[in-house]
Order: sequence, then C-alpha cells, then structure tokens
Amino acid sequence: MALKIVDRCVNCHACQMVCPTGSIRKGKNDAHFLINQDTCTECVGSYDEPQCSSICPIECAIEFSDGSPVNPFGSLTGLPLDKAPLV
Repeated sequence: MALKIVDRCVNCHACQMVCPTGSIRKGKNDAHFLINQDTCTECVGSYDEPQCSSICPIECAIEFSDGSPVNPFGSLTGLPLDKAPLV
C-alpha cells in the first residue's frame, strides 16, 4: 500500500510539507516528487484521506497503487470528463 506521484506533478512542494511519514522527496535532476513505497501508509489510521492528495492542486498527479488517480479529472476543477485534456 503506497501512493505514487506521476509526471503531472508541478513540484509545488505542498505534499512534501504535509506528509506525516516524511515519505515524499524531490526527484533527481528536477524530476517530479517521489513517494517512498516502503514508508508511505496512505495515511491509513492517521487521517481520513491521504494528506498529499488533500493538498495537491493538480488532478491526476497522485495515484493509488492500482494506477487510479486519487484526485481524478474534474474532482478539483468541477470540469466534466469530456473536457479532460489529452495527456
């Protein structure tokens, strides 16, 4: 059980500051932030939702282990799915 930050991340640092386990770090060579798969708990037992995704301003930047986005397209902006950008 661990979340994953993908290349939609804009490196705003918000998630790093709220991670209760210190599992988020900056990637090498200006790559997006990364989550340590060994220490991430998805905040289970500590919070009702993962703290990184609760503060992340970018939809689809953080994924569950099955690859589904924690904040799917439209969840933050309210835009309908048919308006999703092609990525």
